[in-house]
Amino acid sequence: MVRAAAASARLMLAALMLAPPGAGLAQAKTAPTGAVALTFDDLPGLSIIPNEHYVESYNARLLARLKHHHVPASGFVNEGKFDEMNRAHQIAILRRWLDAGMDAGNHTFSHASPNELGADGYIADIAKGEPITKAMLAQHGKTMRWFRHPYLETGTPAAVKDKIDGWLAAHGYRIAPVTLDADDWEFAEPYDDAVAHDDRARARQIQDEYLDHTKQMIAWYKRASEAVFGRPIPLVMLMHDTRLNADSIEAVLKLLHDADLRPVSLDTAMADPAYLTPDATSGKEGIDWVERWSDTLHKALPWDSYHDVPKDIAEDYDRVDPSGR
Repeated sequence: MVRAAAASARLMLAALMLAPPGAGLAQAKTAPTGAVALTFDDLPGLSIIPNEHYVESYNARLLARLKHHHVPASGFVNEGKFDEMNRAHQIAILRRWLDAGMDAGNHTFSHASPNELGADGYIADIAKGEPITKAMLAQHGKTMRWFRHPYLETGTPAAVKDKIDGWLAAHGYRIAPVTLDADDWEFAEPYDDAVAHDDRARARQIQDEYLDHTKQMIAWYKRASEAVFGRPIPLVMLMHDTRLNADSIEAVLKLLHDADLRPVSLDTAMADPAYLTPDATSGKEGIDWVERWSDTLHKALPWDSYHDVPKDIAEDYDRVDPSGR
């Protein structure tokens, strides 16, 4: 991700507060019957703005809104990020998540790919990403149980994937799959850039496109998961720890509510037997588990109704972060 320092004036403007659209969730006459677990990757924060106050403040707002609506969430930690800014402050963000009652899991130390590191290097990176999160979880009466693959890349060829999976199982991990992905990361960096430039109109446009895309993807993953299993399943939604999601969480929660999805813990969602389905896919590409299971079970997905990220957002992301990783 881009880490170039912005001009000091822009960093001051980065604290700009944008009122989230749709603030306040509608009170339902009947509770949603479906379920979704919210998961946030890249704690203690994914941002192109290297400003401690910026990252701390949006984490505080995100957690405040989740707590206000009694929404459980799981955050996946890259411990290598602790040293990208003030280490003590970065670690304190993780403590704030756990103090708020959220869960935490391992997202590797450096957010690298098994395609680049191989099985042994990737396993070492997972182990390196454990110590602080594991100790802090213990302080909150919890254990390190969940692992999320960066880029959703699980290893290739099959022998590499199998070795990584075997190590995870032997060390008490369960993989946190993704069954709802609204590509939020691709909107988040252009949004950061708009905030840094105090471009409110552009930020709102990006946010509007993000929410429209999220609505479409919620509907698509509901259809796709039913195509695979013949019934609705609890979904596990991939999000990232970003300013965009801090500013948009009220609206995202309303979209989920309107789609008849009730936020639940990752444990609750994963108790559904659908999540015991084997993953036989071992290609280089990072793909979600609905697609993985469709391959395993030989079930067709409704690709004709799939929605790509808007072209202007993809182009803006490439401009802001040419590395694409």
